[in-house]
Amino acid sequence: MLEINNLHAEIAGNAILKGLSLTVNAGEVHAIMGPNGAGKSTLGYVLGGRPGYEVTEGSVSFDGADLLELEPHERAAAGLFLGFQYPVEIPGISNVQFLRESLNAQRKGRGEAPLSGAEFLKLARAQADALGMDHDMLKRPVNVGFSGGEKKRNEMVQMGILSPRLAILDETDSGLDIDALRTVGDGINRILRAPDKAVILITHYQRLLEYVRPDFVHVLADGRITRTGGPELALELEAQGYGALAA
Repeated sequence: MLEINNLHAEIAGNAILKGLSLTVNAGEVHAIMGPNGAGKSTLGYVLGGRPGYEVTEGSVSFDGADLLELEPHERAAAGLFLGFQYPVEIPGISNVQFLRESLNAQRKGRGEAPLSGAEFLKLARAQADALGMDHDMLKRPVNVGFSGGEKKRNEMVQMGILSPRLAILDETDSGLDIDALRTVGDGINRILRAPDKAVILITHYQRLLEYVRPDFVHVLADGRITRTGGPELALELEAQGYGALAA
């Protein structure tokens, strides 16, 4: 599904990714762990197409297409979803309005018919129910006045509605209490545990991995993946820290 080969990227002239390679197949969950400044968020931003991040070398293919040649909205329509560590607030635009426009724009990009208002509301309410989110929150401006946990739950509802093929989740566990962490983990499993989907979880800690068991755990240090293992690697990192294992 996703093939990253010798990826180099920089921002404002500072090299961040320095030869990162990674293969993600359909049906797999990959966790990427590493110290601050290693390049984890940069990887997510580069894959999502965030402006300001320049790829200087390497390639990325997504379902056989050159991902780096696609605009961000084209990447989304192709099935890529980027979940942010700190979801942004969008005053003046309701969740319902934002999500219906987003979904129908993606459907248009894929040559599919748009959902009617009634069809979309049925889908949105079903996803909100599955995540335990009050329907009234769908009417509120996107993330405005939401707690950290509510923002992450709202992001899971967005992901359920858009139903991406590949989700890149940047520290989705950040700021979550135990109950919210379990809810988010259940949401990831429900939405993305499928033979035709895949997940990249970017995280500092293994606690989310107790709910979303990865197939592979990668250590990212100094802009490249330095070690790969199974779920047990996350426990080693938790016990010993990155200094002992990243090299």
